[in-house]
Amino acid sequence: MSDTVSAAPMTGARFGRLIRFAGLGAIAVAFLYVIWGLYMAAQPVYAVLTFALGAAIVILYGWSRFYTWRFVFPGVAAVAVFIVLPVIYTSAIGFTNFSATNLLTLDRVQAYHLQTLVKEEGSKRPFALTTEGEIYFPAEGDRPALITPPLGAAEPLLAEPALVAPETEALKAVMANRDALQAASVQTPDGQILTMDGLRAFSASAPFYTLLPDGVLVGADGTRLIPNQEIGFYETEEGEKVTPGWRVPVGWDNFRDIAQNEGIREPIFQIFVWTFTFAFLSMLLTFSVGTGLAVILEWPHLKGAAIYRVLLVLPYAVPAFISILVFRGLFNQNFGEINLILSQLFGIKPDWFTDPALARSMLLIVNTWLGYPYWMLLIAGYLQAVPKDHYKAAALEGAGPVRCFFSITLPQILPPSVPLLIANFAFNFNNIVLVLLLTRGGPDIPGTLLPAGSTDLLGSFTYQMAFNDSGQNFGMAGAISTLIFAVTGIIAYTNFRVMQKLAAKRSAR
Repeated sequence: MSDTVSAAPMTGARFGRLIRFAGLGAIAVAFLYVIWGLYMAAQPVYAVLTFALGAAIVILYGWSRFYTWRFVFPGVAAVAVFIVLPVIYTSAIGFTNFSATNLLTLDRVQAYHLQTLVKEEGSKRPFALTTEGEIYFPAEGDRPALITPPLGAAEPLLAEPALVAPETEALKAVMANRDALQAASVQTPDGQILTMDGLRAFSASAPFYTLLPDGVLVGADGTRLIPNQEIGFYETEEGEKVTPGWRVPVGWDNFRDIAQNEGIREPIFQIFVWTFTFAFLSMLLTFSVGTGLAVILEWPHLKGAAIYRVLLVLPYAVPAFISILVFRGLFNQNFGEINLILSQLFGIKPDWFTDPALARSMLLIVNTWLGYPYWMLLIAGYLQAVPKDHYKAAALEGAGPVRCFFSITLPQILPPSVPLLIANFAFNFNNIVLVLLLTRGGPDIPGTLLPAGSTDLLGSFTYQMAFNDSGQNFGMAGAISTLIFAVTGIIAYTNFRVMQKLAAKRSAR
């Protein structure tokens, strides 16, 4: 009986191991399938990375000696896949000429040019469509009449001599079968391949360019297209670029343009300064308004504080994009309620969307509206921890409300708010949703090589350059994104250091 009792857990353990290894085998097969797909899609780098990820999963969860790593690995893998890999990929693009005109590889650009066809002289033959759906080429000069099998037969349609002229359809039938005729190719008895050349004729075509071993393309008329690997374009012998181009590494050129090219450097510098200003003022205004309202709502003699608190939290409950679009209508220069009120009271109608200073002010006003409820709720919680005895003692000494705020309240609520203030600054540094929905970056900065707006932040400027600009300069956008990453990295490190110092200061008390 003892043998029966001791064998049961052993069987369960073996069954558990069997399930675990079966699961790992299934995961390994799934990864191999993905790796094969990436390899066949000509993505060897991603195939290697996927292989490394799959191998790590199988090894860590297949061998008990790596037991502790099983708890760390998900976090490390998430950071690597969702943070490190996108940053590296974006930064790598910043060192290329990747753009709307340089999307393809060299092989695909060559294939594009080699697909350019030219009609062979003397090969043009009139045709007609028979009532049976056949293509009939009447006799012309010394060329005999030909007829093909009906449309839809195996390609190419083999033309044979037509001994009797068949009954043919009018041009209307050709137009009705235009798609099938354009897709058809006809092989004549002498081996010539004919394709549709208009509604009334077929003709033979030949590639216009011939590819030489050194990559030079020679045209049928003798023109030569020479590949320039430095700029990623084919060039004529006169030096003119021929689109499309291909992606090539350009080193530090994008970063050098940011630093040295005035048409790029000046708008980026303006946007960089405005981004810092916007992030700092947004942080300051939302904190100030939220703190002021929280202090007022904590006043014990205030009647209906609960109702005020609910009403003041409402902006936080409404989705931000709805509030932003509502404000866009309110600030409308011609029909907005704000300008109607200002016009009635003061006789002015500010140009909110065309004057750079007013547009920036509008952006700060709306962002303050969206952000103050967060700080109001947060500071209201901090105020509960401020000892009331301090206020009573200050009142006995004759201190007023303002003196009490700056001498008692602010010194006690500011230290725990510092890390959040830094996080708020970092958030507003990349608050591109507000810009894109409210001003779309406008008004434009005149005289710039890149499309740049007075209210653009670095993030919205990069987005518009990468996805909205007709040139779609992904390389330049990648370079700017790399700089943004460096700045936000510094902010995050500062946040980390400040939190460390605050924690050390508190533990020392």
